[in-house]
Amino acid sequence: MAPETPLLADYARVRARTLALCETLEPEDTVVQSMPDVSPTKWHLAHVTWFFERFVLEHFVPDYTRFEDVFDYLFNSYYYSVGQMHSRPMRGLITRPTLAEVLAYRSRIDDAMASLLEARDDEAELRERVVLGLNHEQQHQELLLTDIKHVFSCNPARPALRDDLAAAASAAPAALTYRPGPAGIRPIGASRAGFCFDNELPRHDTLLAPHRIGSRLVTNGEFREFVTDGGYRDARLWLSDGWAAVNGQGWTRPLYWDEDLDSEFTLGGTCEIDDDAPVCHVSFYESDAFARWADARLPTEFEWETAASTGEIAGNLMESQHWHPVAGGTNPQFFGDVWEWTSSSYAPYPGYQPLAGSLGEYNGKFMCNQMTVRGGSCVTADDHIRPSYRSFFYPDARWQFLGFRLAKDGSG
Repeated sequence: MAPETPLLADYARVRARTLALCETLEPEDTVVQSMPDVSPTKWHLAHVTWFFERFVLEHFVPDYTRFEDVFDYLFNSYYYSVGQMHSRPMRGLITRPTLAEVLAYRSRIDDAMASLLEARDDEAELRERVVLGLNHEQQHQELLLTDIKHVFSCNPARPALRDDLAAAASAAPAALTYRPGPAGIRPIGASRAGFCFDNELPRHDTLLAPHRIGSRLVTNGEFREFVTDGGYRDARLWLSDGWAAVNGQGWTRPLYWDEDLDSEFTLGGTCEIDDDAPVCHVSFYESDAFARWADARLPTEFEWETAASTGEIAGNLMESQHWHPVAGGTNPQFFGDVWEWTSSSYAPYPGYQPLAGSLGEYNGKFMCNQMTVRGGSCVTADDHIRPSYRSFFYPDARWQFLGFRLAKDGSG
């Protein structure tokens, strides 16, 4: 057997992590779709495998034969340039192929990928596509956890995904202060060193007005004060669409908080709300309303990136094994715990160019009607996040680990 290449080792590591995240699940758990935004675990396992088959093996292996032709329809997500796909809200109806068949599909594709990488690891385009595929799979690892959390939350038994998640050391957060952020013309976006997604490019200059940014994330205890002060009943605090969401969807508290405002559902089951931990599972609308209530605002993504670029990339991320925001981990380094809502619409940078071909559908076509979030969460892989990383969600999204910090205008 040929020696394992560094890229093949990375491939094996990422693929193994995905399966490890599923080790406590039963087959019945993997087929449920609890809402349109949630995909069944089995679909995630198949889709990330389809990505390697469709965009790597079919592209580089002459006369490649697909595992199953129907998989190209069932497990495509949104790449219309390569064909049609099964409706997203109907993924929970795909009872066949079975989980065992999906796992066999993963194994077959992994074998084919290993043979390809052992033979042609030095080809630049191949390496670029594989690295993109691995980062894509890491995105789905996070989605897999947030999606199964929503699935389990809908079960009256409220089962835990894991009962051995790492206990967090108790630590009260420091008092919230507002630190002056850099003003003037500042570089934004990824440098060319290392991997980045196309939406992080090109690196460009942005003008920042004088501002101050919160020293930490907003906590559960602080958000409870907003709730008990009638924040969800005060139309003056809400954007018009946000107020419509409050009334149309019956929001009265963060997703997964119980009515008593004392307990919440987690991947470890139901537990007492830790007032000192960052609040999570709140929408952009809720974050923005809280900011108005607190006489503050949300930072722009450019203010956030400039502040985050001065520290190390460390925090409560996936490898911490908490899989929930932790007290005292209120993010002086800006990474982990929760994705942070910004006030910036998800839009292209000046001079943005999507990837060539079908892979250009990855990010660019979503640059409308969504808001940018930054920083990663407690279920983001440690080696998957960086200051320039931009993710995005619709402003009413709540099922992801979404939270926020505050900002204010002026230098003090």
